[in-house]
Amino acid sequence: QLQLVESGGGLVQSGGSLRLSCGASGFNLDYYSVGWFRQAPGKAREAVSCIGSRGGTTNYADAVKGRFTISRDNAKKTVYLQMNNLKPEDTAVYYCVALFDNRCPALFTGGHDYWGQGTQVTVSS
Repeated sequence: QLQLVESGGGLVQSGGSLRLSCGASGFNLDYYSVGWFRQAPGKAREAVSCIGSRGGTTNYADAVKGRFTISRDNAKKTVYLQMNNLKPEDTAVYYCVALFDNRCPALFTGGHDYWGQGTQVTVSS
């Protein structure tokens, strides 16, 4: 079965940190740009970050620049989103997304081949 699998969500206090992980089952994530979207209750889904298939390109939403870092470990076939200095407004379900080839701009505007099932991140004030 071809799918993305996320992990690492949870409950953290404001100012704390979490690291999300995204792995692939059934296909090679190396050839894909991988990003993270999030959706808070009552709000539209928004792009958070993306890393290109070759790892040299990264994109961040303005709301998370300087606090979140995306990276990939191709040996482990995993993409990480390190989230520091978390704020209550970061509370959302976070989804991992993959798009074939080095295409972060397209991923950021909704292009995708695969979506994960989502992982909840809750930041308390």
